[in-house]
Amino acid sequence: MEPLVVDVVHFYPKENAQPHNTSKYEVVNDETPTTTIVRRGQPFNGVVRFNRPYQEEVDLVQLVFTLGDKPQMDTQGSVFLRRDAVSDKHSWSAKLTNVQEDTLSFEVSTPVHLPVGSWVLRVVTRLKNSPARQIYDFDQDLYILFNPWNPDDQTYMEDCSLLQEYVLNDVGKVWVGPIKTTRGKPWVYGQFDAVVLPACMFMLDRAEMPFHQRGDPVKLTRVISRIVNSNDDAGVLVGRWDGQYEDGTAPSEWTSSVDILQQYLETQQEVPYGQCWVFAGVVTTVCRALGIPSRVVSNLVSAHDANSSLTVDKYYTENMEEMDFDPNNPQGADSIWNYHVWNDVWMARPDLPQGYGGWQAIDATPQETSSGLYQCGPASLEAIKQGVIGVAHDVEFMLASVNADLMRWRIDSDTESGFSVVDTNNYHIGRMILTKKPFVFDPIGDEDRENIIDQYKYREGTASERLALMNGVRYSERAKRYYSVASNLSSDVSFKLRELDSVPIGKDFRVTVDIENKSDQGRNVKASLSATSVFYNGVRADVVKKVEGKIFVAPNKSEQISILVTASDYLPKLVEYCNMKISAMVIVEETKQSWADDDDFQILKPNINIKFNEDLVLGQPTTAILSFTNPLEEALTGCEFRVTSTGIVGRTLRLPAADVAPHGLLTAELPVQPNKLGKINIVATFKSVQLKDINGAASVDVFEG
Repeated sequence: MEPLVVDVVHFYPKENAQPHNTSKYEVVNDETPTTTIVRRGQPFNGVVRFNRPYQEEVDLVQLVFTLGDKPQMDTQGSVFLRRDAVSDKHSWSAKLTNVQEDTLSFEVSTPVHLPVGSWVLRVVTRLKNSPARQIYDFDQDLYILFNPWNPDDQTYMEDCSLLQEYVLNDVGKVWVGPIKTTRGKPWVYGQFDAVVLPACMFMLDRAEMPFHQRGDPVKLTRVISRIVNSNDDAGVLVGRWDGQYEDGTAPSEWTSSVDILQQYLETQQEVPYGQCWVFAGVVTTVCRALGIPSRVVSNLVSAHDANSSLTVDKYYTENMEEMDFDPNNPQGADSIWNYHVWNDVWMARPDLPQGYGGWQAIDATPQETSSGLYQCGPASLEAIKQGVIGVAHDVEFMLASVNADLMRWRIDSDTESGFSVVDTNNYHIGRMILTKKPFVFDPIGDEDRENIIDQYKYREGTASERLALMNGVRYSERAKRYYSVASNLSSDVSFKLRELDSVPIGKDFRVTVDIENKSDQGRNVKASLSATSVFYNGVRADVVKKVEGKIFVAPNKSEQISILVTASDYLPKLVEYCNMKISAMVIVEETKQSWADDDDFQILKPNINIKFNEDLVLGQPTTAILSFTNPLEEALTGCEFRVTSTGIVGRTLRLPAADVAPHGLLTAELPVQPNKLGKINIVATFKSVQLKDINGAASVDVFEG
């Protein structure tokens, strides 16, 4: 008698997907799916058919599951099919559930700490008293993912309803722009697209992450934060912030992570170009695809502390002219980004003392190295909030990002350090920390915005907030030095820079400083006012207008100084996202009192309007109208829309549009054929030679015919 020969193995991809919360993956919904996607620590069903009836007394059937090319204890599961198999959350088992002559039904249980990835199955058959064996290699994909629904999984989220948002929602919002004009930019995560899981596997292989570590969400999310940028290891995206994107895709044009991951997988080359929210969008796609709860987080007014002082330091000459370098840190100056976007991922932290589990911050935008590589996190939000910078990973960097103090220093030869403090601002950094509210999607407004700042820090100015920051300072020798120099400053003239909320593109604006002399003597004030176009990471592009002068302020009187900036001044000098910085610097001649302040705002652009003239019916072609009014005094040329949706044939479409006259209405027709029922989301961006980074979105219902 010969050993059994396998005829076919089948894993019921559709049926297993239901209890495993994986039925949204596109490949599972093919006519005859050949890819199985299940979650670890939860049984799944299969069937095997042989060339002859199975005889329990003589036949042995062994299932050997392996991950990677060098199986070891953690990346191999070898089990015999047995009627009396008992499932156990720490080990593999395969229970025989039904025998019908040549066909066996079985249930496989996997360990709850299993490494995730694309597992390979080999079926080995032999007779009980014979060494001869038959081998069958199953040639279909079997993905085993994290299981945040399982209380024993490290990614478990107690409020399972939130997993609908943080694992299963494939569309979201990323808040971008300065504090006063920040807006939600719709983003298609598309984690269920057929290309995403293969791209994730390719990324982890490219990062050379050991297979046996791929079940640990702490190690895995740290690797994800490194491999989504291309700085160390030919990762997914090349970061670029200088406005020169002709040889790739401008960051503002992307609408979806899927196009990026598809290009990465197909070309096996890093994709140009990304900025922080693009990195963060891809990270959330990868994490949700693998089963790790994730959200995109925007920190408005974000510090980049280049020298671990827990301060952001700005330096001025004796005459209060701003210096564009840090004389105390030749490696690089601190900077303040209008906003910075990273991710939170959810997990238990058995590697840390109790109380540091839950949301953890990871940041894939390459800013500083951590352990020699461009990676950041996972940093426990609880540790950031308490200022506990001694726990892994990168808590100090994240604490500074959301809660550093802004310190201004002036060269002063009379002091021991060579600098005196102009002022310190405890309130400037980390003004709002925004993410998308669960279960809400508002394509045109901000109803879906949630401020989670209290998860990152105590309310500014409270004793708890100061204590948490000083707790961090206590652990850092450099920070201690900086904070000891900042002493009380006396001043008898007060200054206030008037904030600008927003300026519609094409309109003029004014920079104004109010001055109040509280002393009994007249004061001569030397002042400098400027307006500069800036990139969102705080790098200055072009001075739009600058004036310097002197004003006399009589005793106990108020004055104001201002400059008018016209549209013709700033339009030629705007850079991407139209961010502007207004700055004021003054010095009082009699007392040498100095003061400086700046404010960021955005020149506002219109949104794309997306309208349908009729109801959407599954499978039936229709048309969407995209439109907005040209806000400029000049024509728009080289116009193109880019549209992404998870519910239309073609996924991402490019749509050229005709030139449009000054203040004219720009419209384009988009052919749409819905391929799934229920609510679908459409995300659009627009670019032209004269105007870029115009966005829009819509949510529409698709009905049965």
